[in-house]
Amino acid sequence: MTAGSLQALIFDVDGTLADTESVHLAAFNQAFAELGLDWVWTTGMYIGLLDISGGKERIRHYWNQVHADVRPLDAQALTDRIARIHELKTAHYENAVNGGAVSLRPGVLALMDEALNAGLQLAIATTTSPVNIAALLCHAMGSDWRLNFSAIGDASTAPVKKPHPQVYLQMLDVLRLPSAACLAFEDSGNGLRSATAAGLATIITPNPFTVHHDFTGALKVLPDLSHTKLAALRQWHGAVAR
Repeated sequence: MTAGSLQALIFDVDGTLADTESVHLAAFNQAFAELGLDWVWTTGMYIGLLDISGGKERIRHYWNQVHADVRPLDAQALTDRIARIHELKTAHYENAVNGGAVSLRPGVLALMDEALNAGLQLAIATTTSPVNIAALLCHAMGSDWRLNFSAIGDASTAPVKKPHPQVYLQMLDVLRLPSAACLAFEDSGNGLRSATAAGLATIITPNPFTVHHDFTGALKVLPDLSHTKLAALRQWHGAVAR
């Protein structure tokens, strides 16, 4: 391949590979109820909370809003409480995915297959947990789903959340590719800022939770990937590379 050719596709997970946010929201509310909390996140509230990347970070942000006048006497106790909420939420989410509540968005699997058959590498760059990724992709792609990806970056490897570019920079390092040889796929404003800060041309496929975001600077904004072929990606990428 030439130095300027397209050599890898890097995908965000939640909202990009699959419309997962409504299932995440339900799992959060199940966890709150299970722990006896009187918290109920509505869809409108959750759309706002999605401006905060990371589930634990969202819980902490909301805690600080609800208990704005209360200074935690034991910061570790609060961290442990948030971790327990998130642990339960993750379990509820995994159960929902395993039960068939989520499927990949239109065109995602076909594009991945076409890219792999053409010799391109695939990578994941997300701020979600490894358990969430595994639940989704094992259900959608089979137990050997990891074999399709040359690199996987998640909350365990990149603790600094989007819009920081940490996870994308890590993936470029693992792939041993310059940003100019890759395309990123995102669904949110934070994701777009993260990818572009790493120098990646980015294709956006919004979902109902992110359609209102500012996507200025995106290479393309598409409703989904159902009509997107590798030839089109090469054309769009080539126009940027020139």
